[in-house]
Amino acid sequence: MTIHANRELSLSDAEGWRRRLSPYQRPNDWRSLFELVATVPPLGLAWLAMLIALQFHLYWLYGLLLFPAAGLLIRLFMIQHDCGHGALFGNPAANQWVGRLAGVLTLTPYDHWRRSHAIHHATSSNLDRRGTGDINTLTSGEYRALSGWGRLLYRLYRHPAVMFGLGPAYVFFLENRLPLGSMRKGWMPWISTASTNLGIAACVGLTIWAFGVQTLLMTYVATALIAASAGVWLFFVQHQFDPAHWVHEERWSAGEAALGSSYYALPPPLSWFTGNIGVHHVHHLSSRIPFYRLPEVLRDYPSLRGLNRVNLVQSLGFPRLALWDEARQRLVSFKDVV
Repeated sequence: MTIHANRELSLSDAEGWRRRLSPYQRPNDWRSLFELVATVPPLGLAWLAMLIALQFHLYWLYGLLLFPAAGLLIRLFMIQHDCGHGALFGNPAANQWVGRLAGVLTLTPYDHWRRSHAIHHATSSNLDRRGTGDINTLTSGEYRALSGWGRLLYRLYRHPAVMFGLGPAYVFFLENRLPLGSMRKGWMPWISTASTNLGIAACVGLTIWAFGVQTLLMTYVATALIAASAGVWLFFVQHQFDPAHWVHEERWSAGEAALGSSYYALPPPLSWFTGNIGVHHVHHLSSRIPFYRLPEVLRDYPSLRGLNRVNLVQSLGFPRLALWDEARQRLVSFKDVV
């Protein structure tokens, strides 16, 4: 069965899939604690080993440790992400405090981010509700209506150097320091952002006091930059792929939007470091499934393994897809729009 045929079959039964997946929503608190312990101490040890490598000028060892440390930081973000969905622990307070503490290391104000991420889940693939918690995507008609300057700005925004380089650095290091988009939505966004900033300042200050600015830059900052870029790449592939699913408000449904997300089939080591977030269509279908139970769903329901499945090699071509063509009902490149 082709991907397209499988997609049509599954989309017609989106709400049925939600019911089938509800038993997987039960977290195992001991397993969740194990996943936390398998992530945070190794991350700390990786940073410590990087520090020692720098002290003894073992730059080859530093280079070997840099990417695993970034992978562990990505994994911590995915743990925070599960907390935001109330999926990691059965106790809501445990989810909230683990998420908030993780947010200090991931540079993400947890409560503020959780609100915008919930909006993303409620509006994903809706052409009439773009703009919150997603990647800005114009239709081909909207792009044609722009001025020359507007087209240039959008092309720059969608350029891989900006999308996966400058953009992630800006979002995590600068934009997350203020509750942008929620400044007039009560005290919560301000408290979330300010408390996270204080935690970050304390960690940064202690690191500089103990080891110096250069060590901070070469350990934590370098790791965070790589993790931020990889994280944005993951988010991009989950919704910016071919065949993607976008419709207007009158035709939108949460189930169809969920099954319109991709299944990014990564090699097992990358799946571990990314908390199985590549199983994104299942995550959107039932966001309270803990990340370590997502492979169970694919094992028990083989039909989901072929739905919108993309691999690492295929995903390398997706950044060229920058516009939604409503006539063709698919993402297209700039050169496809005349």
